[in-house]
Amino acid sequence: MLLTIHVKNFALIDEAELSLGEGVQILTGETGAGKSILIDAVTAALGGKVPKGIVRKGADSALVELVFDVWEEDKRAVLSEMDIPFDEENQLIVSRRITEGRSSCKLNGVTVTQAMVRRATGLLIDIHGQHEHQSLLYKAKHLEILDDYMRGEAGGLKEKLRQAYGLYGALKKEADTYTLDAESRRRETDFIRYEIQEIENAGLKPGEEEELAARYRRMANSRKIVEGMNRVYQMIDGDAEDSLGDRAGMAAREMSQIAEYDETLADMQDQLSHIDDLLNDLGRQLADYIEDMSFDPGELKEVEERLDFVRGLQAKYGGSYEKIMEYLEEKRQRLDVLMEYDERREQVSREYEKAREQVAALCEELSELRQSRAEKLVEAVRAALVDLNFLDVKVELAFERLSEYHANGFDEVEFMISTNPGEACRPLGQVASGGELSRIMLAIKSVLADTDEIPTLIFDEIDTGISGRTAQKVAEKLSAIGRSRQVLCITHLAQIAAMADRHFLIEKQVVQGKTSTGVHLLCEEESVGELARLVGGAELTETGYRHARQMKELAVQIKRGGV
Repeated sequence: MLLTIHVKNFALIDEAELSLGEGVQILTGETGAGKSILIDAVTAALGGKVPKGIVRKGADSALVELVFDVWEEDKRAVLSEMDIPFDEENQLIVSRRITEGRSSCKLNGVTVTQAMVRRATGLLIDIHGQHEHQSLLYKAKHLEILDDYMRGEAGGLKEKLRQAYGLYGALKKEADTYTLDAESRRRETDFIRYEIQEIENAGLKPGEEEELAARYRRMANSRKIVEGMNRVYQMIDGDAEDSLGDRAGMAAREMSQIAEYDETLADMQDQLSHIDDLLNDLGRQLADYIEDMSFDPGELKEVEERLDFVRGLQAKYGGSYEKIMEYLEEKRQRLDVLMEYDERREQVSREYEKAREQVAALCEELSELRQSRAEKLVEAVRAALVDLNFLDVKVELAFERLSEYHANGFDEVEFMISTNPGEACRPLGQVASGGELSRIMLAIKSVLADTDEIPTLIFDEIDTGISGRTAQKVAEKLSAIGRSRQVLCITHLAQIAAMADRHFLIEKQVVQGKTSTGVHLLCEEESVGELARLVGGAELTETGYRHARQMKELAVQIKRGGV
């Protein structure tokens, strides 16, 4: 169960905290008050996408924190396998801090990925967004619903199929490469052998190109180097009386004589002596370098030709020694394939056919399981729709076999529905209006919730396109779900809001020239006032209050089973 929602600096929300309880939690407010912002914040905390510019103006970051009470041992076991620590209170704290350009997620203080957050919280909460019912117009969603309904039974089978299909796809891809005739293979074999021989005969070495480039640069500029080194040598230790070496030696001798009269000069004497030694060593090194430096046009030409050759190979087979070696290994492997082409083609064909048969068998098994469970799902959805004021509804789940195998089997399924007596079932998109789709999704969510045992369900404006008696039926359905699940519902309808076990008001406020969205829990009388507003609009009347009180009384009777 979700215990608290804490939001700070998220869009128009300066700071808000909701303390939730069991049963139905209702959130109402004027249009534009920020109800959807609160759902966006919860979605972000659950690892969803974060809209750009969501951090409140003037703040460094936004924070959303959710606290769950995880009392089910099986769910704690799954979370523990994810290395999420728990204390004795068995609470899971989900937090997400958002700054411009980045965000961080934590579970009980441990930094995790968004994928881990989604996996962990998927056991605890499900959000039905404003437009999610539109997904019922797509067949892929229907198969997803069926698989969700039978998740406990089909999970292992679907994983086997996924792995088998991966092997099948790889073998199919490899088998499709064996299309060469004998002449094409001969030409490719000859060309590959030429490339392998060219690379092997080159005798390349790691780092050779860099070493050759350095040698060539030195040899090509040897005249400039010698001339420059001679000038440096003359400055350091040449024949001139004012060379640095002579001046340093004279200074060292002078300091040695002065230091006899002042012991405090000993340190400077040592430094001068060290400088004199360094300059003498440097002078000898310069002289040796100049003496050894020679220019051999023949050697320069050899280095230049080798460098051009190595760089030519790099341009042809890869940008570096490592890339060329990778290319060489690939060609050796390809040559092995070509040399045993017919044998390998037959082997791959046998392995591919075996993998295809395995995939076919698993697809068939999965399809049979789906069809065996489809009737039970259809009946559960039909019963839920009757509860939602679809009195003469018929529901079917049509199966169609795809022409190709897929990682999810070969089934394509589609919900078919008839809402009027005597009419044949037709696809949802051809029959259901927006309000009916919303109710159908609510029915499916209620069925799946019983299967998955997700403790908390959030419905964002499930009342789209409904009113009157239908709205009352939706309210009763939410109340029924709330007997075994925690339900959070954003609504504009008084019939649904009247079912609240806790009623929160979301409203905009202007404080010191800044607009912010606030949330607070309504007491019983405040809840009646909000219902009166939902019934009568901005102008509150005694008739509206009387109607609101009657709705609250009716809701109490329904919860007690009296209606």
